Amino acid sequence: MNRIKVINEPSELVPMLRSVDTAVKRDVLKEVTLEWRTADEIEAKFGLEGREAIIFFDKMKLVESRWVSNDGGFPVKSYHTFYTSFHINAQWPVYEISDVLAAAMMSEEDYAEIEAKILKEVGKDGKFSGDVAEALGLTATMLKSLVRRSVNLDYHGHRIELKRED
Repeated sequence: MNRIKVINEPSELVPMLRSVDTAVKRDVLKEVTLEWRTADEIEAKFGLEGREAIIFFDKMKLVESRWVSNDGGFPVKSYHTFYTSFHINAQWPVYEISDVLAAAMMSEEDYAEIEAKILKEVGKDGKFSGDVAEALGLTATMLKSLVRRSVNLDYHGHRIELKRED
């Protein structure tokens, strides 16, 4: 099946840019483009960073999953890329794209600090994104980009909530 991801909103670029920001992520993405692979197979080939990459791709909806039986006969998740190509409609104001690129390229240390602030603000029940942006002094585009980068947070409508386990 030929699936095309159409990127119409600037913050949707963040997962794309973060999916290839390390050599391991690039290699894992290539691996699951070619074949269905389990997290254990990925970890055996690429180490713990490979397993973390596949979890990241799953959260960012860049891979699809299916259950397969392992050698012991127990079901395990197997992953494969969801999209075969991307179409980027790239016409955004400079202030928006600069927020997106800043969020995508932010160092892990700086990102961990701001993510902790967002998590604290959101709490276990979630919170309206406009209230979070105002409380933290962020633009809506910056907040959306930061949340899209996170494996711990997700948007549900206009609310930011903790990522739900499948």
